[in-house]
Amino acid sequence: MYARPGKILLSFLIVFSLVACSSSNEGVEKSPIYVNDLEIHDPWEEYNRDVFELNDALDEALLEPVARGYSNVMPDFAEDGVSNVLRNLRSPLDFSNQILQADFEGALETLTRTMINSSFGVLGFIDLAGDAGIEYEKEDFGQTLAVWGVGYGPYLVVPLYGPGSIRDHVATFAELTANPFRLYLFNVDYEEIYFSVMAIGLLDTRVQLLDVLADLKESSIDYYASVRSLYYQNREALISDMDDTRNSMPAIPDFD
Repeated sequence: MYARPGKILLSFLIVFSLVACSSSNEGVEKSPIYVNDLEIHDPWEEYNRDVFELNDALDEALLEPVARGYSNVMPDFAEDGVSNVLRNLRSPLDFSNQILQADFEGALETLTRTMINSSFGVLGFIDLAGDAGIEYEKEDFGQTLAVWGVGYGPYLVVPLYGPGSIRDHVATFAELTANPFRLYLFNVDYEEIYFSVMAIGLLDTRVQLLDVLADLKESSIDYYASVRSLYYQNREALISDMDDTRNSMPAIPDFD
């Protein structure tokens, strides 16, 4: 019996939030931290840095080499095709979040993209809609909560998962639980397909971030602070619907 990914993430959040709280002296920062004009809250920075180092070591030992091998072996058109299929599979989540945000024009575009690419683009492998000028726009529940006025909350690095705000971690858990693709596959006892798609999505995300993270690590005096800054810049760009789909900084792994 496979463990439910949503339950795994929720367990991480509960357990490690408690650990982080207990390891923090007062649970507040000594001085404000800003990314552009956005004040961010990292009350568990000492704990977060320890987990960040652990995640980075595992990434260097396992995920990054696999991602580089995949990128070197896969032809560009096939690599792009895999990314397109993954986007097509998460279109119900994009559509739902656009409806919840009252972005009905965006929802119509997402529906149109899905119909075109699913019907004529080999299940989304070929992005015919994008070629026709209907660009992909990622919308997740964290963005929806932001539109509803929910703030980021504290910054938390989750072991084996990655960085993010409490709001976005909770939103990820909600999406994992409500994902129609997951619900269908679990209902028909094809859980292995879902977990295979998750693994491919993780790999695809890491491939997209190969150059971004390598350059950031090489040029940063404080790699942890730089990743934290990049995370918030990316989230602000997505919430503002800026075109930042290829150089995004999602939590790793990205289970969408």
